[in-house]
Amino acid sequence: MKRCVMKFGGTSVEDATAMRRSAQIVLDERCPERVVVLSAAAGVTNQLLRVGELAAEGQEASATALVGALRGRHERIAEELLPAALCATVRATIASWCDDLDDLAHGIAILGEATPRSFDMLVSYGERLSSLIFHAFLNTAGHPAEMVDARLFMITDGQNMHAVPDIAAIPGRLQQHVLPALRRGAIVVTQGFIGVTPGGITTTIGRGGSDHSAALIGALIDAEEIQIWTDVDGILTADPSLVPQAHRIKMMSFMEASELAYFGARVLHPETILPAVRKNIPVRVLNSRRPSSRGTSIIAQPDTSGQCVVKSIAYKENITLVSIVSTRMFLAHGFLENVFDVFHKYRTVVHNVATSDISISATINDTSHLEEIAEELRTFATVTVAKAKAIVCVVGDNLRNSRGIAARVLHAISNVNINMISQGASEINISFVVDEINVDTVVRLLHDEFFNPQDINREIFD
Repeated sequence: MKRCVMKFGGTSVEDATAMRRSAQIVLDERCPERVVVLSAAAGVTNQLLRVGELAAEGQEASATALVGALRGRHERIAEELLPAALCATVRATIASWCDDLDDLAHGIAILGEATPRSFDMLVSYGERLSSLIFHAFLNTAGHPAEMVDARLFMITDGQNMHAVPDIAAIPGRLQQHVLPALRRGAIVVTQGFIGVTPGGITTTIGRGGSDHSAALIGALIDAEEIQIWTDVDGILTADPSLVPQAHRIKMMSFMEASELAYFGARVLHPETILPAVRKNIPVRVLNSRRPSSRGTSIIAQPDTSGQCVVKSIAYKENITLVSIVSTRMFLAHGFLENVFDVFHKYRTVVHNVATSDISISATINDTSHLEEIAEELRTFATVTVAKAKAIVCVVGDNLRNSRGIAARVLHAISNVNINMISQGASEINISFVVDEINVDTVVRLLHDEFFNPQDINREIFD
């Protein structure tokens, strides 16, 4: 029996119109066994985080007022979608959960502190509220749907706000709670982003984690396809807010999509692709506002006949460039090890690296431990820190082995100062660091260079 996982992001469930549209997409899907994974309605997660912040600051009245606004928003969605009797039941649950949120805010206000554990509990209500209403609406449309709380199967470790799913524990829970409902012919509705420790404590996988949830579920139930429904027509050749004429990419490889996600593409969460890669499950990125668009298909290896095809220009802002120089370590075999031991100690991810015999340049975007890192590095090197940088990344199959690509990149942005260049580690990307203020210009220049309307390959791009 064919199975598919359909994940809907925040803008796909942001109001009654969006929910009605997304529900119709689910009902129209020909796949007989469907698991629907929902995000919180757009903006709700940020508002729930703000509830915790306000309460911790002693502004309990403001926190409860914000909870009241969230309650009103979800009640209005339910009233527009559901018949009176069912709406009354759903509204009662919304009211009960918002009372829980008020109680949480009160507890945080008394303590004067919001812990990661309390934030996880707060934000979990966003996905629970959206899935409550969506599930009820599907049942009014004439197709049986069953709600399965993600905390029944998405077992994680205890890292609140950044929990790691337990791949060994989840399959048995899916077998127990999800597969029987699918076999009964029901559409399963569940939540992305949230999980639970073995001891029953609510956790979250991290921002963008609904994509990861969907991919994990798809991989572990042997789905034939994972669909990511968002508010754009698929993966594009550039951020459309910078390049309005950006083209849709019809098909790309897992490696290209992973690279784009990691380097800032807004459509996918960086972890999304990994479970799909391991099981070789196709992923489609689609637009819930224009379901007729065919989106982007991501597969193991598209047939490009070994050609180099630049697929997209991505960027990551809020980057800090750390330059480490030590003449004392000239040609010393332990220099790199010493440097990266420091970053590892403070659990700080390094995105790009360039090296010489006596120096290293490294980019990071998590600066929470920057002072401690710099202080330790200065025990054996000179350290300079430059903030307000950005990584721009040109992604495409077989870049490393294609003559002239790097020259075209550098020629296109010849009037912009480049702080660092990195290519050799990857066959599919060339990345470089520029001042953040130049990102818009750089992305547009590169897009003009590689996606000229007269020369673009219409077999690959729309």
